[in-house]
Amino acid sequence: MTYRAPISDMLLSLNHGAGLKAAVEAGHYGDFDGDIVSAVLEEAGKFATDVLAPLNQVGDEHGIKLSDGKVTTAPGWPDAYKRWTEGGWNAVSGPEDFGGQGLPIAINAACTEIWSASNVAFGLCPLLTASAMEALDAHGSDELKKIYLEKLVSGEWTGTMQLTEPQAGSDVGALRTRADKQADGTYRIKGTKIFITYGEHDMTDNIVHFVLARLPDAPAGTKGISLFLVPKFMVNADGSLGARNDIYASGVEHKLGMHASPTCTMTMGDHGGAIGFLVGEENQGMRCMFTMMNQARLGVGLEGVGVADRAYQQALAYAQERKQGRAIGKKGDGSDAIFVHPDVKRMLMRMRAQTAAARTICYATAVAIDVSTRAKDPKVRADAAARAALLTPMAKGYSTDIGNEVAYLGVQVHGGMGFIEETGAAQHYRDARITAIYEGTNGIQAIDLVTRKLAANGGAAVWALLDELSATVKQVEASNDPAFGTTGIKLREALEALTRTSKWLLERVTSAPNEALAGATPYLQQFGSTLGGCMLASEALAAKSDGNTDAPRYVSLARFFAENITVQAGALERTVTESAESVAAADAVLL
Repeated sequence: MTYRAPISDMLLSLNHGAGLKAAVEAGHYGDFDGDIVSAVLEEAGKFATDVLAPLNQVGDEHGIKLSDGKVTTAPGWPDAYKRWTEGGWNAVSGPEDFGGQGLPIAINAACTEIWSASNVAFGLCPLLTASAMEALDAHGSDELKKIYLEKLVSGEWTGTMQLTEPQAGSDVGALRTRADKQADGTYRIKGTKIFITYGEHDMTDNIVHFVLARLPDAPAGTKGISLFLVPKFMVNADGSLGARNDIYASGVEHKLGMHASPTCTMTMGDHGGAIGFLVGEENQGMRCMFTMMNQARLGVGLEGVGVADRAYQQALAYAQERKQGRAIGKKGDGSDAIFVHPDVKRMLMRMRAQTAAARTICYATAVAIDVSTRAKDPKVRADAAARAALLTPMAKGYSTDIGNEVAYLGVQVHGGMGFIEETGAAQHYRDARITAIYEGTNGIQAIDLVTRKLAANGGAAVWALLDELSATVKQVEASNDPAFGTTGIKLREALEALTRTSKWLLERVTSAPNEALAGATPYLQQFGSTLGGCMLASEALAAKSDGNTDAPRYVSLARFFAENITVQAGALERTVTESAESVAAADAVLL
């Protein structure tokens, strides 16, 4: 079964759940014409269906090959990438001064979901290039921008993010890669980086690596890290490619999933050191890198959404085709499609509802990022920046958790055939697993949510968001629509529980940090499920208000989420507030 982008669902999510339409009407997007969104997504969906989706299983089966420092990607991939860049898809949200289309990040976010759903290993490459573009545009010198940015925006060259070392995974401050300044102002980089996605490949002529390294006299820890641009090939004055730089793929990983995405060990220094160019200021690399990481974290969240939607579409099709057993009370001969069984319906509804919630959380993050840079009013920009910061760990953490759960359920719906590779259900399960790990594990996202985002300005961003969600719940309650069932009650109870949990954690972030950290992950789950439930309700209300013929479907979806998923908020509150001692006892149990 191939992939079809759910355009109607995506537009409802983007315009109403995520607030794009309201932001455009408020003037925060300048002269951007919101009417073009549908056309862009339709075209993206066609490309994904026709070109990318057929290569998904091909890439999984063939993987990549490393020989003499060169990586060969799966059959059809270089051509697909060429067609993708020729279609302008890499330049969707790129800066117009360097050949980009300048469209909102929210539009590119929806496209990123489509690329991830159709072929997540393929979409991972431009995701990193987009992050590289963002960092270079924000922190690079005019000279570096002139040489590299247009090529990155067009996709003619791709970008990488190189943080991780064998001894320095999440603890970036422990990295040892060394940078020595040269008389000509360049730097010689020596060291080894691991887990570098698309560190080497055959889809473009050049690769622009963004490498974290430490100067000889740098302070210890993260305060002594600098960011360098290290091209695979040096660039001549006329823009042509020159000498090969001293950065090579010395190995590739053999992974659980994402087989078509080369994950490389990159070695610098075998021939005197790679030539690098400083991005930003010395010892300010983490600030520059976070520009890349925040964009990438949203992108990874969208990977979770994409894989989830692909797994759901495939499971739904299988459930309608596979015949097994009989519907309760049915008479006559023959078996029924497994879709008639209530437990299969429950799994499919959970898959669809959770995917929809994760989608809107990610889109809302993108809209907040847009408004934080596009709005004219400084206060509006500042509030949007705080909202984007708050939502980012949930976009990454909650959405990839959902991607993993939905892919798991997709295998379950297929039954024994889900365990067989030929159906493709297992590939989604394998591909989804890494999304909860890279770009900051979901545990780190939860810690970030509690210690930084919740604690910022006394929780101002949290209280502002909860007030908005409360207004949505009031609208559900005021609608008196019996189709909503107990949605209003369940969402109200969840909001009250989330408010109590947030206050409890805020009190302990400084006074009892271990207690706060012990509850960080269940708090992220509680926040995500409450936020997602309220957002789906807002979409259902909008569909009813607009006279959308699918409004009953969206109401039913919101009801299912509230009554089956958001309802867990109260239990998660107790997990956060009452389980710190049991976590603290782990040493006595485990050691």
